[in-house]
Amino acid sequence: LFDLTTDSNGTRLSNQRNISNSKGYDNQPSFYNDNQVVFASTRNGQTDIAAYNVRDSEIAWINDTGFGSEYSPTKIPGQKAVSAIRLDTNGLQRLYRYDFESGRSNLLVKDLVIGYHVWFNDHIIISAVLADGGLNLVRSNLKDGTNVTLQKNIGRSLHNIPNTQRISYVSKETADWEIKSIDPLTGATEKIVGIGKESEDYCWLNNGMIVLSSGNYLLKYDPKTDTRWTPLKAFTDPNIWNISRVATNSISTQMAIVSEVSPDITVQKHIDAFNTEDRAA
Repeated sequence: LFDLTTDSNGTRLSNQRNISNSKGYDNQPSFYNDNQVVFASTRNGQTDIAAYNVRDSEIAWINDTGFGSEYSPTKIPGQKAVSAIRLDTNGLQRLYRYDFESGRSNLLVKDLVIGYHVWFNDHIIISAVLADGGLNLVRSNLKDGTNVTLQKNIGRSLHNIPNTQRISYVSKETADWEIKSIDPLTGATEKIVGIGKESEDYCWLNNGMIVLSSGNYLLKYDPKTDTRWTPLKAFTDPNIWNISRVATNSISTQMAIVSEVSPDITVQKHIDAFNTEDRAA
């Protein structure tokens, strides 16, 4: 997690800290509010929903399902609740609602194998649905129970575009992938920018800038003024390697990223463990 500052001198990240700090799987962060980050985290051999309080530097657990693992927790508009993908031990994968205080869950969309999702409003979900070996962009209306496929062959990163009534997604229909916008009600799309085909995780700042992860870099692009991607930050810390997910809060003062650690650190941990065992023997 980083503090994020944008002013006349540009956009900067500072105050780096590891908010999960576990040996297991920690991924898919999003902001429940401007002070809390929710993410999928391993506990007792399964993945549950964790919530990190930025102000207090404390983690709380939202649920403890026992017979399944949760992924991609996302705030539900107007509710003290999150939605998350649950993969049950019997292989069933569905989207559920979780009460933020009690952790109790109920099914949201019964017929779709949803991989990733974003809320357009309080009753319309835009999701990446597993289909034909890839992902399709689907609109689900919880009021009338309809599911409409809007696009095929998309990526996993879905976002509300700040100050608009549009959703952005990654189109993989061409050789070079593109970030596009869509009106979820009419299905009308527009290209925003190309991204090659090495990276697909990005987020929007509240000033309209896009931040894209690429290896050990974060890149930036402002659709209003820019013609190409430029570096926002290059990471040299070996604890940050091959960045994937990136998320920011609604006021763009915090940014969460997911990364691996340098292979050198992984190798050194194995060497240290071997030497410890050797000395003990």
